[in-house]
Amino acid sequence: METALHNALMKVQKPGRYIGGELNSVQKVLPVDVRFAMCFPDSYEVGMSHLGIKILYSMLNAQDFVWCERCFAPMPDMETELRESGRRLFALESLDELCVFDFVGFSLQYELCYTNVLNMLDMGGIPVYAAERTDEHPIIIGGGPCACNPEPVADFFDLFVLGEGEEVTLELVCLYRDMKKSGAGREAFLKVAANIEGVYVPSLYEVSYTEEGLISSVCPKENVTVNVKKRIIADMDSVHYPSSIIVPFIDIVHDRVVAEIFRGCSRSCRFCQAGFIYRPVREKSAGVVNGQARALCESTGYDEISLSSLSTADHSELNEMLNSLMDWTEQKKVNLSLPSLRVDSVDDELLRRIQSVRAAGLTFAPEAGTARLRDVINKNLTEQEILETCSAAFKSGHMNVKLYFMLGLPTETDEDVLGIARLAQAAVDEFYANPDKPKGKSPQVSVSVSTFIPKPFTPFQWEGQPDIAEIKRRQALLISAVRSRKIRLSWSDPYTSVLEAAFARGDRRLSAVIHTAWKAGCVFDGWGEMFKPGVWQDAFAEHGLSEQLYAARERETDEILPWAHLDYGIDSEFLKCERSRAYEAEPTVDCRQNCAGCGITKAFGGQYCAKN
Repeated sequence: METALHNALMKVQKPGRYIGGELNSVQKVLPVDVRFAMCFPDSYEVGMSHLGIKILYSMLNAQDFVWCERCFAPMPDMETELRESGRRLFALESLDELCVFDFVGFSLQYELCYTNVLNMLDMGGIPVYAAERTDEHPIIIGGGPCACNPEPVADFFDLFVLGEGEEVTLELVCLYRDMKKSGAGREAFLKVAANIEGVYVPSLYEVSYTEEGLISSVCPKENVTVNVKKRIIADMDSVHYPSSIIVPFIDIVHDRVVAEIFRGCSRSCRFCQAGFIYRPVREKSAGVVNGQARALCESTGYDEISLSSLSTADHSELNEMLNSLMDWTEQKKVNLSLPSLRVDSVDDELLRRIQSVRAAGLTFAPEAGTARLRDVINKNLTEQEILETCSAAFKSGHMNVKLYFMLGLPTETDEDVLGIARLAQAAVDEFYANPDKPKGKSPQVSVSVSTFIPKPFTPFQWEGQPDIAEIKRRQALLISAVRSRKIRLSWSDPYTSVLEAAFARGDRRLSAVIHTAWKAGCVFDGWGEMFKPGVWQDAFAEHGLSEQLYAARERETDEILPWAHLDYGIDSEFLKCERSRAYEAEPTVDCRQNCAGCGITKAFGGQYCAKN
């Protein structure tokens, strides 16, 4: 390790974020045909918890001709040391600077990570604007849920992967290897790559605007598809999944084995972007999940497994899966965690089985405080179901229950806001209504209230978000209504939510705003203590734009949306119909019971339908 890096590590709070060398990290002998830096634009502790990074890292390194390494956003203390010493940002495995790699890929999980992307590129010796890069620079790739509307950061990326990345990423590196050997440059590679399903090259599309600032057209400049279609994995049992994962030297946010059990969701909650962009539902069989989980525990020594999906209890083989897992996890004292539980999918037997292996708190998401508003968002939960589930959780020995809600949903009234406090208190009362409650113990009901963010590819993509003053008023109303010390209330920062909504529905003009804010010192915008709302407001004003233009404005259903040329398989007419049903508080049934005609089956050749 060279002197500059050694000296920097001696001065930072957590050197373990930057040294690499962890158990199961991959070392290869250079040269290899393709070098890939897998970047996560947040701290090591957050990025190392992300399942997608683990899958792609393992998949790429399984290829002899590729070496995939990791890089995370340096915390401010490390950034200061690196910039003062003149040392560029590096990947953990080789300690080589980012600028020497063939690919630098970013997982875009959260809109407020965008300034970290620019900071990492700059610190790695790479021009932040794609137009300024030459054949000597890496290809910059973006993927993840934010890629469903990549337009606010389109000027910074060479290409985006839409949808699931395993197959398309491997196709990209194979294409690059072949074209690199033939002497082809960046521009030639991007034009060919744009013809791979799931690959979007923003520089090959031109966006025009009306005098009012609305999008008038999005047109291909080259011979590429007008609508870029997302990629999906057809067979979850056969797709690559790691048999070992890296074990960090320091604590991370989710320090455990993650067993993915299925992708997609059939519930059609109208606010939920993940429920639409990850369609269709594709399960892993119980035996495959069991084998993958056991292999990961044996190769890492972890004593906790989290079953990963959007709604864990919806897996059609859940009981069989739990049986096979508990055959060995109970004996080995391995904790089994089932996050993402829906209230109406939980019964006494499931709660008992969860409790049998080291109890932890349970999390449920009613999302709205009244039955009317839950019907609006298609949550399809009654108050009785919610309270019965809380009661069953308390009776099974769980003392902590966390409830997730949203504030500012379409059609929300003050009665709906106050309903959150009433429902939380009713959950507390369920504990005390139990004649067999444990003596000397009291429950804790944690209520987390986030602000509604209108997201692309949902029925609420046209909705406006309440302005900051109204968000603050509703938060104050809720705070005043919570009077029990058994209820712990938390809420999101209003301006953070407005900025997130602006980026979620933004267009390419926001690239300039993001660049200006970054140059003025904005990084780690999702971290409350580092967020600089005044700098962001100045950045918008400097470019003649407004956060409210993107966040609060209700859009016409015939307006051309910034992501209209990207195809996630969801029919726009279906989304419009669902929006109309929302305003009538009409529920849409689970598509495992009856196909609602969302378009995903038609989009992918008729090979998918949950009811089959």
